[in-house]
This record gives sequence, C-alpha cells and structure tokens, in this order.
Amino acid sequence: MESDQIIQLFLNRDETALKAVSREYGAYCSKIAMNILGSREDSEECVNDAFLKAWELIPPYKPEKLSAFLGKLTRNLAINKARYRLSEKRGGGQIGPVLDELSEIIPDNSSVELEQERKELIEEINGFLRKLPSKKRNIFIRRYWYCDSVREIALDSGLTENNVSVSLNRMRKKLKQHLEKKGMI
Repeated sequence: MESDQIIQLFLNRDETALKAVSREYGAYCSKIAMNILGSREDSEECVNDAFLKAWELIPPYKPEKLSAFLGKLTRNLAINKARYRLSEKRGGGQIGPVLDELSEIIPDNSSVELEQERKELIEEINGFLRKLPSKKRNIFIRRYWYCDSVREIALDSGLTENNVSVSLNRMRKKLKQHLEKKGMI
C-alpha cells in the first residue's frame, strides 16, 4: 500500500491504518528502535508506541513523508527510553556510544534555551551534511540518525571498521569547526 493511501486511512480514522503502517513500515521502525535500544522487547514496545502516536497526531497533522515521520517518532521514543535506561545504569543498544561521540560538539537540550536556536542548529547541521559527498553523508546519517553500529556501516559500505571510524571522527571534527565558525558552539 502506498504511503498516501495509508495517510488517508489515518485521516479517515480507519483502524486498518495501523495494520497497514505496521506491514509497510514495521521492519524499518524496528531496525531504528533495535539499533538504539538493543532489546527486541523494548524495540517492539517502542514501535507500537510510535504507531499509536502517529494515530494520535494524524489528523490534524498530515506528514509529507510517512516513512520519515514514523522514523522520527520511533527514534525519539527509543532515545527517551534509552535515556531512562541509562539513567538507571542499564546499558544496551548503540545510543550510549552515539551520544558520547556527538556530545563534544552538539550542545545538549538543556543548553539550547530557545526553540529558534534549536532550529538554527538543525539547519546548520543539515547545511553541513548537504556539502558532504553522498557516501560520507550516508555514513554520518546511518551512525547518528539511525544509530547503526560502525561494524554494520562498514559491512554495508565495503569499508573497514577503521575507515568508518576515522571518517566519522573527521566528520565530527569538521562539523565542530563548522559550528564554531557559525558561532553555534
């Protein structure tokens, strides 16, 4: 089923939208949640919560791209769950290392006082990513958006784990320089 058809089911408050979204986007959202949480049970719960959240938000909201909308819902819910688990000193998943890697250059949410500043930061990061070659941009996004492991990225891209790690390190340094130059950090 096409995403436009699924969105229309949501807009019509047709409960088959939940079955359709699960069938079409379940594996995609599960992979995102699993990468972050490292637990099948927590991932399933997170994906179900994301689909329920989509049911609550559509309508009135009508997403332009359903996969991105669902991915973002899943990712945010999984990160919140992972933060809770980390605060309880229970590990698992990739979110701990991913957040540690970015913590040196991206301010945490508590230091971003205004929504406008957050939007400007996001736009600067997106501008930085647009300037990267597609292969590097893909590596960066897979690591820091989808929370894929360095090993998984290396296997899929035909690079060694060391190449991926070095590339990520260099991109983080360049992003830090870019944000410093723009006065964002």
